[in-house]
Amino acid sequence: MKVAFPVAPEPEADVAEAARLLFAGPVDFLKGVVAMDGLPPADRPEVCFAGRSNAGKSSLINALTGRKGLARASNTPGRTQEINYFTLGEHSYLVDLPGYGFAKAPVAVVAKWQALLKNYLAGRPTLRRAFCLIDSRHGVKPVDHEIMTLLDKSAVPFQVVLTKADKLGPNAIKPVLEQVETELQKHPAAFPQIVVTSSEKGQGIATLRAIIAGLD
Repeated sequence: MKVAFPVAPEPEADVAEAARLLFAGPVDFLKGVVAMDGLPPADRPEVCFAGRSNAGKSSLINALTGRKGLARASNTPGRTQEINYFTLGEHSYLVDLPGYGFAKAPVAVVAKWQALLKNYLAGRPTLRRAFCLIDSRHGVKPVDHEIMTLLDKSAVPFQVVLTKADKLGPNAIKPVLEQVETELQKHPAAFPQIVVTSSEKGQGIATLRAIIAGLD
């Protein structure tokens, strides 16, 4: 049976305001992690952001937190080689995973990242949800299935976030949503809602904040 993946609705005004206040509070870079023994204590819920190295992860995290320089956006895809932890007040951790799907990194480096990613996803008991960022202009690509399959195997619920929606016309998003819905049928860990965002225009930011704030 086909599973529907509708666009996540905008939150109610009071929910949106509570989430806005949470993200307007203290948000700080905690540490960059290169090995499992460097992870902070699993003392609060956390969500992670995964995506191809040019999918706009840093820009989205900056838009969510309203801080332009919190996550380092780079013109060099795959430059971030660490799992970067940010504290969302006392509420939770925001976790920026290394970008994937880039061709310029050495094979040994990619293998190390993949091993760290696999161990993190399989062994982090406080991980509530992964957000898989997909560039709206390209849809789901084969490399995206690799991370989604890893999330399936790790039993980590993940939700697709379409980025850069402002780059498309108002009707151009429809075939992209259809393609994503078709591809997500292959992944049992996929959460049945898609968030459509634009970091530049603010589209979908309130919705994603509310989703994160509700994951206690």
